[in-house]
Amino acid sequence: MVFDFLRRSEGTVPEAKASASGPVIAYHSSGRVAWTPRDTVSLTRSGFTSNPVGFRCVKLISEAAASLPLQLLEDGKRFETHPILGLIDRPNSAQGRAEFLEAAFGQLLLSGNVYIEAVNAGAALLPQEMHVLRSDRMRLIPGADGWPIGYEYAVGAKKHLFRLGEGAPVIFHFRAFHPLDDHYGLSPLQAAASAIDVHNSASRWSKALLDNAARPSGAIVYSGGDGHASLTAEQYDRLLMEMESHHQGARNAGRPMLLEGGLDWKPMGFSPSDMEFQKTKEAAAREIALAFGVPPMLLGIPGDATYANYQEANRAFYRLAVVPLAQRFLAGLSHWLDAHSEGKAVLKPDIEQVPALASERDNLWRRVGEAEFLTDAEKRVLLGLPPLAQEDEA
Repeated sequence: MVFDFLRRSEGTVPEAKASASGPVIAYHSSGRVAWTPRDTVSLTRSGFTSNPVGFRCVKLISEAAASLPLQLLEDGKRFETHPILGLIDRPNSAQGRAEFLEAAFGQLLLSGNVYIEAVNAGAALLPQEMHVLRSDRMRLIPGADGWPIGYEYAVGAKKHLFRLGEGAPVIFHFRAFHPLDDHYGLSPLQAAASAIDVHNSASRWSKALLDNAARPSGAIVYSGGDGHASLTAEQYDRLLMEMESHHQGARNAGRPMLLEGGLDWKPMGFSPSDMEFQKTKEAAAREIALAFGVPPMLLGIPGDATYANYQEANRAFYRLAVVPLAQRFLAGLSHWLDAHSEGKAVLKPDIEQVPALASERDNLWRRVGEAEFLTDAEKRVLLGLPPLAQEDEA
């Protein structure tokens, strides 16, 4: 599909940019994906919107990755100003660079896939705008040979088809590694789905326990006299009505129970200390953080002493979770943009300007600076600095 927005003629009003998926976004409905038994919508609701650990993990990684300083290299030369940098800084009229990248990384973490639409200006030209599309609404269409021939974006009954193979691809699809799927990525939410269910169930159990005056459930045992081993229908209905109206809910917490006529209360189940629900919940929270690669110390989860201090945990977070994710995504994004502009630009995070990695940078500079067997030119290469001009070297 070709978007032609560069035609200008005298006496005519320029056409406004428009996203191809824009007309269907007004209709709101839950979508489905075909690559997992646990659909993206359900996982997002249970693991992100309803789980504080999953929510914080996604926010931490996406915000940190979106805030990384960027650099653009082309043929080994670094550019401070470039059309691609301008497009990244303002990808569309509603988002800046931070909002755009945060949405992209968020979709990748929640579904394992991110789809970006190019509002194209024409062949061999950069997109005028870029939009992050919802992953749960996108479906890949494979061809006879298994390779994708298009993408279908659906909202309710409305669908839009993005065809591939006709010039530069309109859709940039970046996916996380999935060993059992050829077309869709595996999200950390799916890997942590069992831990999320445990964590949510423990929270619901704690809430129900509090609503029940923090007491485990029990049984009312009837010991009738004169050979009667069971309540009459009238007695049974009356007992149920009194239990519902006088002894259930937080409003009736702590109210004493008056039993008569051979009724006896027998507590059942284990106490919270015996069941160790809090420890189970903390273990599930650590498993969720482990799936996302976030040190539990950064989330305030007690009982974790893997890192000596918060600074070390933060450095490991950037080095192991944020930077690798940003590097892979930006490399794919720059390759996709090169297909539109026929250039050879490479986007990458500027590690030298990341405050969390300042100690690593200081150690590297000190070691290289103290290496007397290296020339100044070799030291600059090791530090990732451009070579000096000949007149500067002289």
